[in-house]
Amino acid sequence: MSSTTTTPAVRHVPRWLSLPPLVAIAVLLVYPTVFVVAASFTRTTLARPLQEWTGFANLTSALQTEAFAGSLVRTVVFAVGAAVLATAIGTAVALLLRARGGGFGVLGTLLLLPLVTPPVMVGVAWKLLLAPAGGALTSTISSLVGSPVNPLGSSGTALGTLVLIHVWQWTPLVVLLVFAALLGVPDELLEAAALDGAGALRTFTAVTWPVVAPTVLSVLFLELVVGFKVFDLVAVVTSGGPGLSTVVASFEVFRTGLRGDYDVGTAAAMTLVLGLLVGVVTAGVSALRTRAARAES
Repeated sequence: MSSTTTTPAVRHVPRWLSLPPLVAIAVLLVYPTVFVVAASFTRTTLARPLQEWTGFANLTSALQTEAFAGSLVRTVVFAVGAAVLATAIGTAVALLLRARGGGFGVLGTLLLLPLVTPPVMVGVAWKLLLAPAGGALTSTISSLVGSPVNPLGSSGTALGTLVLIHVWQWTPLVVLLVFAALLGVPDELLEAAALDGAGALRTFTAVTWPVVAPTVLSVLFLELVVGFKVFDLVAVVTSGGPGLSTVVASFEVFRTGLRGDYDVGTAAAMTLVLGLLVGVVTAGVSALRTRAARAES
C-alpha cells in the first residue's frame, strides 16, 4: 500500500494574511522609533517636525539641562528602590501563601486588587488619603506622632512616598508570578529536606531558591522597566513637585516636549538617553536571570 503524504494546511494560507500584523508592527513600533531618532537630530517642534538637521545639539542640550540630569538620578532611585522592595515583599508574601498550602485562595485574590485598579485611580485615591487637610491616612499619622505630617508636601519625603505607592500597586504582580513558580517546586524535594532535618532557611536556599530564582529575577527585571517608565503616578499625585523633587525622566520628557516651548527635538533626545540608561541598568539583571536559568537546567 502506498503511503499518502499530507501537506500541512498551514502551507495553503495566503501570504497576504500576514500583512495586517506586519502593518500593525510598523505603525505601532517602527514608525514611532524612527521618528524619535530622527527628531533627536533635527530641530523639531510640536507644530513643525523635522525642520532641519542639528546633529548632536539636542543631545547636548538635554545632557546640559540641570532638570533632566536630576530627573535621571531620581528615576534610577525610584526604579531600583521600588523594584527591590516590590520583589522582596512580593516574594515573602508568596512564600507565606505557599506555606499555607492549597491554592491562591481568597486572600491571594484580594491581594491582586491594587494590580487591577487603573493607575490613575490609584493616584487619585492615594492623593486623597495623603491630603494634608482631611486625608484619612495623614490625619491618623498626625494623631499618632502628635504633629501635622505632609508626606507629599516635603521634598525630602515626596519621592519616597511615591515609591511606597508604586510598591503597593505592583507587589501583587510579584506575588502572583512567584507563587506560580513556587508551585513548580517538587514536593519530594521539600519532603526530603524535612526528613534530613533542614530548617526553613536551609530548605529555601537549597531547594526552593534554585527553582524560583529565574522567575524572581525576571520579575525584578520587569519591575525595573515599569519603574523606569513611571509617569501617571507622578502626574496625578505630585505633578513633579514640590519643586522638582519628584520629576522623573519620563515626566521631564513630557514637560520639555508638551509644555512651554514644545521642544520635541530635545524631548526625543532625552528619550534616547533614558532608553540607554534603562538598557544599561537592566542588562545586569538580565545577565543574572540567564545565569540562574542555566544553573537550574
